[in-house]
Amino acid sequence: MPVSAMIIGDPLTNMPWQDRPADCNEIMWRYSKNPVIDVKPIPVAQAIYNSAVVPYQGRFAGVFRTEYRDRMPHLHFGTSPDGVTWNIEHEEIRMACDDSERSITDYAYDPRVCKIEDTYYVTWCNGYHGPTIGIAQTKDFKHYERLENAFLPFNRNGVLFPRKINGNFAMLSRPSDNGHTPFGDIFYSESPDMEYWGRHRYVMGHGGQWWQRTKIGAGPIPIETKEGWLLIYHGVITQCNGFVYSVGAALLDLEQPWKVLYRTNQHILTPEEDYECVGLTPNVVFPCAALCDAPSGRIAVYYGAADTTTCLAFTQADELIAFTRQNSKVF
Repeated sequence: MPVSAMIIGDPLTNMPWQDRPADCNEIMWRYSKNPVIDVKPIPVAQAIYNSAVVPYQGRFAGVFRTEYRDRMPHLHFGTSPDGVTWNIEHEEIRMACDDSERSITDYAYDPRVCKIEDTYYVTWCNGYHGPTIGIAQTKDFKHYERLENAFLPFNRNGVLFPRKINGNFAMLSRPSDNGHTPFGDIFYSESPDMEYWGRHRYVMGHGGQWWQRTKIGAGPIPIETKEGWLLIYHGVITQCNGFVYSVGAALLDLEQPWKVLYRTNQHILTPEEDYECVGLTPNVVFPCAALCDAPSGRIAVYYGAADTTTCLAFTQADELIAFTRQNSKVF
């Protein structure tokens, strides 16, 4: 097993992993048995994708974007012994809330889960007169408390940092419109209490290379490394047959995460396999979660493929950071 001192964090020796194939020279490579969650995995679901996974009690827990046969998305909980074989509950997650206005959820999709101290926070794109960032907290994935929406509509891709910055909770998001967002830049915000959000700062925008010229959005929870926060994100190009979603990486300053140190000038994963190119929304790879083993530097990335299935890809922190530094463009 390779040894790395790059990631700041804990061991996770039981995380899913495959070594890079001998004939592969990619910086990020796919799991040979993709997809790990296939089409129609539970009776109510047409598809499960763009979901969040975290280590939990020696196993793995997930909050899954579960799209019903009417194409409306809901959040479901699931568990796995190995991060590959999943048992997903058939009923959607119920959240306690003492405020009828705060409890409104017209739809829920693209969740992330972030552990901060002893609490797991779930963020998702919540339907409240348009898309905004919903937040809930749980300690056991059985009882969830609904918190205030973080921002006014319209906003998507709310991604928390796994520790406080300057004594405050910190979040990345992508202000949007009420449609399919034909634009999109990433911003940073802070909160003292997970309710009132401010200190908004511009992080980085779309444009530049064609693969991310239409819009971008934060992906998995940022990974703390000695070089900075490693952010895996999605970038979108509009081609003659529609959007194409690919994956890029950036390094953000540890104490001022709105400052971009390096950013890949090319994608590190793009739709190539049939399960990424053919589905409910063709030509999409959309990263939403990452598992890390700090001592070895291994990173496993969960991504949605063609808005239809859930897949895995792998990379090494040292190699990805070096690639990001060497192939960087900040704009």
